[in-house]
Amino acid sequence: MPTLVELEAVIATAPSALVAFSGGVDSSLVAAAAARVLGERALAVTAVSPALATGELDGARTVAAAVGIAHRSISTDELARDGYRRNAADRCYHCKSELYDCLAVLADAEGFAATFSGANVDDLGDWRPGLRAAAEHGVRHPLVEADFRKQDVRRTAAQLQIPSAEKAAMPCLASRLPYGTEVDPATLARIDRAESALKALGYRDLRVRHLGDLGKVELGGDDLARAYRSDDACAAILEAVRAAGYTDAAIDDAPLRSGSFTGIRRIPLAVR
Repeated sequence: MPTLVELEAVIATAPSALVAFSGGVDSSLVAAAAARVLGERALAVTAVSPALATGELDGARTVAAAVGIAHRSISTDELARDGYRRNAADRCYHCKSELYDCLAVLADAEGFAATFSGANVDDLGDWRPGLRAAAEHGVRHPLVEADFRKQDVRRTAAQLQIPSAEKAAMPCLASRLPYGTEVDPATLARIDRAESALKALGYRDLRVRHLGDLGKVELGGDDLARAYRSDDACAAILEAVRAAGYTDAAIDDAPLRSGSFTGIRRIPLAVR
């Protein structure tokens, strides 16, 4: 079982570092360990673009303050990249290329010796084209180097009382579009409005999948059970999605599986 001491030993091999910081549990643990080892020689950096969900930047700031690492936000322009807008299976490669290009400029300007990501060992078995972009930019993955899997990350984050220890995964808004559907700012904004409205209803583990005029809601197991306790709860969900700009709305009968939307899945929908 990997330990915090082992993670800190990996981080100590860098004299200074930027941490690509989303505020999720993985990058939060790397940031916390970097703060403990490197102190003022560590900086957490959050990328801001139309693909970042409302509230995520504030969440990242809160976590950075809690773990004691300096934090900065930068603007990225992945939408300027044709490969990103086309939204093929390698979309994340183009997104991460934009991010790491921007971080490389910052590292060079301010003298940071390394850039760290929050990738863990479990990510190596997934379809993660962003890892290719990381390799091309010399980005290091301390959690991988210390042999941390997701369960190890959550366990250690809980021990450190990191606020995001139990935070559900929240990939960028572009992940709500089926591959081949072009990414544009208006679509991302519509998805964000719909998801923000559902969060205002008290749901936390969710996605609104963009299928043209249909907004398909996927909820984590607990949230799905809560929604199906009453017709009124389901109706409120569907009305919130329609109010965000979708003509039609549906609730998926199956619980959310993060990372499962690699195309239009032919599964039953609960349409009300």
